[in-house]
Amino acid sequence: MIRLSFILAALLTATSASAMGPWKGDAPACGDEVACPLGTRSYHVMEPDGWDGESPMPVLLHFHGWSRNGIHPQRSERVGASTKRRGVLLVTPNGERNTWRFWQSDSEDVPFADAVLLDVARRYPIDPTKIYVSGYSFGSAMAWRFACQSGNDVAALLAVAGSIDQTETCPEAPGDIRHVHGLADTVMDFPMGPGNDVTYPVALWRRALDCATARMDQGDWQVRSFLTLSRTTWDCAQGDVTLDLHPGGHFIPHGWIGRQLDELLHLTPSYP
Repeated sequence: MIRLSFILAALLTATSASAMGPWKGDAPACGDEVACPLGTRSYHVMEPDGWDGESPMPVLLHFHGWSRNGIHPQRSERVGASTKRRGVLLVTPNGERNTWRFWQSDSEDVPFADAVLLDVARRYPIDPTKIYVSGYSFGSAMAWRFACQSGNDVAALLAVAGSIDQTETCPEAPGDIRHVHGLADTVMDFPMGPGNDVTYPVALWRRALDCATARMDQGDWQVRSFLTLSRTTWDCAQGDVTLDLHPGGHFIPHGWIGRQLDELLHLTPSYP
């Protein structure tokens, strides 16, 4: 599991080392489509627009979908464009064989993702209080797994159309949970609860964060006119849980990640 103290130590080491541009220490340069090597594996990193090369940045650790790699979310208007415009460093690990192992709690991809964040902190000045984790499809399930096993130092989970078994008990959890899912999703099937309970997709986190039974209907919202999302939230003793539902299938809704980042960073809502 990654610990905040480790991130802070890596950040102090990086900022005290001699720098050439934003790169710290003797780490080999990488970025955008040039992968950052990490042992036998790798990840990609993409700087936001207008970064001054010194200021600590929020981080979005995003797990790609099945059969993809870390470059795909960088090129996506619904992921990469959202981070570039909001001052967020996008970090996209590469899954082995273009997939993730999220079914079991002892997944080797969890310590790999921990190591990715530590390596990023050695290369870049990051804000350890603003580490966000997201993913799409299989990548969303991997984001859930990471948050479940190593989420205490994660500020928020931004999950899109994928999850783990709602009956699990997680040893760790972020303080802010945000999940979006399509009611007509047949790829990562919508996890309907008993009695057709449409709030079941976040049942695990509602238990973990000790949420009140009563839910709060926050109404409908749109970024694009052709898709309406309905938001439900819960008042929780140890954080916040938000569920956005839409009538569509298996995709990242336009502007969804951007809206979550705007709310988390207290920015004026914008699109994309």
